Amino acid sequence: MSPSRTQRAVAPATPVQHVVARPGRPRAKVALALAGGGPLGAIYEIGALCALDEALQGLDLHACHHYVGVSAGGFIAAGLANGMTPRELCHLFIATGTDDGETFDPAWLMRPAYAELAHRLAMLPGLGLKTLWAWTLGRKPLISALEKMAPALPTGLFSNEEVDRQLARLFSKPGRTNDFRQLPQRLTLVATHLDSGEAAPFGRQGWDHVPISKAIAASAALPGLFPPVEIDGRFYVDGALKKTMHASVALDEGVDVMFCLNPLVPFDATLPDVQRVGQRHGQPIPSMTEGGFPAVMSQTFRSMIHSRLELGMKQYESSYPNTAIVLIEPDHRDAELFLANTFSYHQRSRLAEHAYQQTRQLLRAQYTTLSNKLGPHGIGLNREVLGDPTRHLLPPDAERPRHRPAAGAPRRRLGAALDRLQDSVDDLQHAVANGTVTHR
Repeated sequence: MSPSRTQRAVAPATPVQHVVARPGRPRAKVALALAGGGPLGAIYEIGALCALDEALQGLDLHACHHYVGVSAGGFIAAGLANGMTPRELCHLFIATGTDDGETFDPAWLMRPAYAELAHRLAMLPGLGLKTLWAWTLGRKPLISALEKMAPALPTGLFSNEEVDRQLARLFSKPGRTNDFRQLPQRLTLVATHLDSGEAAPFGRQGWDHVPISKAIAASAALPGLFPPVEIDGRFYVDGALKKTMHASVALDEGVDVMFCLNPLVPFDATLPDVQRVGQRHGQPIPSMTEGGFPAVMSQTFRSMIHSRLELGMKQYESSYPNTAIVLIEPDHRDAELFLANTFSYHQRSRLAEHAYQQTRQLLRAQYTTLSNKLGPHGIGLNREVLGDPTRHLLPPDAERPRHRPAAGAPRRRLGAALDRLQDSVDDLQHAVANGTVTHR
């Protein structure tokens, strides 16, 4: 559960004994729901999961009873359901600069949707004639006539076909599967049926014939960025359009413990702790408007998503009183995550480490509450692990990898140059946020 906006992360003074499952006690049914949030969401969830996996006793996060994934959370949920540990997912999704075939390259998300663009361009001549006729012979106002050109606008800029292909390759390796029906655990990846607005629970009976990689692409098809994904003659888009978490998919089937990870929260720059950082340097944290359109839209989207999540969590707690529900999410004061640009090798590593350490801090702060909630189900927290200050997700030199992808291809050389430029922008951005650079 996330701390309150004014709560300090301080470990309780009174020790709490670990609860160990008694011999013969049935193993608790544990489910894990992962919300979306783009590349940033996946990075946060990996860091948080690694911290949880180390601290939790009596539970392996890659061997839960049921996994529910939405949008970017679907990538992580599918990996866990395939038996991959959080540490293995860290190697897969957090770029290490090696070409071992086990790295998820964010460049796959940035390939233009050529087929979609060509399809829409082919419509221009016919639509242009209709528009001209409506404006001239039809005597309609120009604005009204131009509405006939709307079908020529692409439904997405980037292709999700490469994501489907690469994930199909990764999940088809020995010991893994791209077939829901062959998984040892339950996996549900939720998308939204575009024409009806109804949730599509891929992986459940009647929906489990769809390849996992295709279901992930559908669940993560954010309108405007990615075209809808066609499956069995129907079109699907991002699962977050219907709900933020979709944890009820697992709760309805009956589970003892429900872990929910949500990576997106609105950033509160008005809190005393946040403003105090800037005041020490004689510069308050700037208003959201100073960040321009991207900052305003990010805050708006986060606020909408989180308000819906808060209502959902309250409903879960009242509707499923016998289930221990734990919500893990960032602190509302965390400027590091809000200002992040995740298309940088350097910053992805840094953000994963940041999420890992912040989750450890959260678990220390909530030690007593979580121990009491999880103990009856045979799950405890390891105080020694949580109190070890030497633990890191990545080695210190991993923040700026020594190895880059081979520079033989122009695309990779350009990527390395953009990466160095982004690092410089990141440093300036954080300096402004912390008040060490004065606006002129």
